[in-house]
Amino acid sequence: MIAKIKDILLNSSQTLAKTAEQADQIEMFAKAMIRTFRSGGKILVCGNGGSAADSQHFACELVGSFMDKKRKALPVIALTTNSSNLTSIGNDFDFTEVFRREVEALGKPGDMLVAITTSGNSPNVLKAVEQAKSQKMMVVGLTGGTGGKLKSHSDLCLVVPNGVTPRIQETHITIIHAVCALAEAEMAK
Repeated sequence: MIAKIKDILLNSSQTLAKTAEQADQIEMFAKAMIRTFRSGGKILVCGNGGSAADSQHFACELVGSFMDKKRKALPVIALTTNSSNLTSIGNDFDFTEVFRREVEALGKPGDMLVAITTSGNSPNVLKAVEQAKSQKMMVVGLTGGTGGKLKSHSDLCLVVPNGVTPRIQETHITIIHAVCALAEAEMAK
């Protein structure tokens, strides 16, 4: 067990170190978030499973507070939290429509969609991306491995250089914490 624990922790830290090479793209993500907030826009976030949890984590850091409890709440909506929407859309249409319909209803030009999928190929996330683009929203992708289809459909895509889902998810949350820290510092000014 000790060897397995060390292997997991070392692989995670190596993945984070490789992802640090994308610091310029992470900065672009944070700057785009800041522009979105300053222009009166909001951020919509979606993903499935662990990525759904990351979507909610992202939203709570900025609607609540990341580190600065004095700053104003920032408009971020996790599209994964309204179970009535998700189940009615899944039942009445198809599960691939759940995020697309929410983007259609809530998104507007100048908003941002953050699409999280470890494979880059989740059909419901890709449909949300397509909808966001049609509504003139910026799309930021968080994915892993080779990036999947999301890589070529995003305005900015951060691809974690690892194909193992837990390592991708660990790195996504670190990226999310980094951009939240940067955005919070700017928006608190």
